[in-house]
Amino acid sequence: MQRYLLLAWSIGGLAAGIGCRLAGAPEAAGWVWTASAVPIAAHVAIGLARALIGGRLGVDAVALFAILGAVALGEAATAAVIGMMVAGGEALEAWAEGRARAALTELVARAPRRAARILDDAVEEIDVAAIRPGDLLLVRPGETVPADGRLEDTGAVLDDSALTGEAQPVEARRGDRLRSGSVNAGATFRLRADHDAAASTYAAIIRLTRDAAAVRAPLVRLADRWAVGFILLTAAVAAGAWLVSGDAARALSVLVVATPCPLILAAPVALIAGIGRAARRGIVVKGGGALERLARVRTVLFDKTGTLTPGHPRLAAIDAAPDPGRDGALRLAATLAQGSTHPVSTALVAAATARGIVPPPPESVAETAGGGLTGIVDGRALMLGSEGFLQAAGIVPRDGFGITAQVAAAAGSVAWLAVDGHAAAAFVMADGVRRDAPRAVRRLRALGVERILLLTGDRAAAAAPIGRALRLDAVLASQAPADKIEAVRREAARAPTAMVGDGVNDA
Repeated sequence: MQRYLLLAWSIGGLAAGIGCRLAGAPEAAGWVWTASAVPIAAHVAIGLARALIGGRLGVDAVALFAILGAVALGEAATAAVIGMMVAGGEALEAWAEGRARAALTELVARAPRRAARILDDAVEEIDVAAIRPGDLLLVRPGETVPADGRLEDTGAVLDDSALTGEAQPVEARRGDRLRSGSVNAGATFRLRADHDAAASTYAAIIRLTRDAAAVRAPLVRLADRWAVGFILLTAAVAAGAWLVSGDAARALSVLVVATPCPLILAAPVALIAGIGRAARRGIVVKGGGALERLARVRTVLFDKTGTLTPGHPRLAAIDAAPDPGRDGALRLAATLAQGSTHPVSTALVAAATARGIVPPPPESVAETAGGGLTGIVDGRALMLGSEGFLQAAGIVPRDGFGITAQVAAAAGSVAWLAVDGHAAAAFVMADGVRRDAPRAVRRLRALGVERILLLTGDRAAAAAPIGRALRLDAVLASQAPADKIEAVRREAARAPTAMVGDGVNDA
């Protein structure tokens, strides 16, 4: 805010001074211009003092001497113009920083603030800060898991996309360890806290992001790299001009010419242009230092879901019993799937349509959150959902059915169809390569990137085919957020490295 106020002050003062001059009051114009320039000089002086304490010296020192010299010699208009350019450059930098901060607030906004604790058969609402190890917590549908802990109920369905980026719901069983930041995508369950909220997974991710936002790479101007020599040379030429001519105005002329106003403005203007162009392509740039370092990048790590893949499941294969057969099974499943908006249901309906199968309207459909669908189609009782969903109804999908354990393990997910109480088909869902991913990888190679890796929280069986299809140098799968950070640091120790992702978990 201070930088914006200084810019407004300098612009207003310069305009008011021009107005006074046009009104025939040159003396008043001089006072107004001086008043507009002095606060800018004070601001630059404070920044220069802080830089000197930190062991740095920037070319802003020349701008400070030029403003003070112009005021001392009665060249108030010159001082006002230089002050406005300095304030304008700093205001542009502040605007860019504000854009970055706004883009990172989503992560903190998702953090849970309240939790339901079970105590003496009663449920009480508490602040997450009051959670202690051993507390029994109640997590309702749609709520974010407030702390790391162990599942106390038979099962739970979780949306881990904020942590891993994977869109598919994850099923947990009694005793499984759950991480804070996951969202309950199924029925209410109980959780035994292992840690307090501050020591949990999502809190750690927030701390890492805040630390990253706090460490802003300084925008290194070209002249700053040679600041000491530039300032000494400018001082020598200014002093020489004064001694030779005997006129202090000659020294001021040197200072004004040497004032790096174009350089002071050029860096933030280039930064804003780069940030604006990236923003139009859906990329938020956190600081100018990142843009400067991009040209030196030799290693790129890609997230998988939503980055190299669309992030939406598609039907990859069907394994069906002779009755009803593959097309018949797809027709029944798509008919039932019309009653749900789940991504797998959408994919089944789209696959049926693509094959020319027109599913009729379902007679009755009931959906179990995080489990699957039941209904009647053509007089037959159907169940469509996860393996656990069918098992809960006493149906063991893989018994007497053709799909192998290897296929089920390699697939992004498997939707099972039961007809009249018997497993009838398995629909293997996968997340394919984005259409523009191969071209992007080729372009990076052409730009000098020597090493490209896939870094994902998904399983190796699902990630390896993506790596092979794109001819990547390595695939790092089953990576938790902390593992991803360590992988980036490890690669960065070898060569300048960039990480490419699309979601909050990647940030």
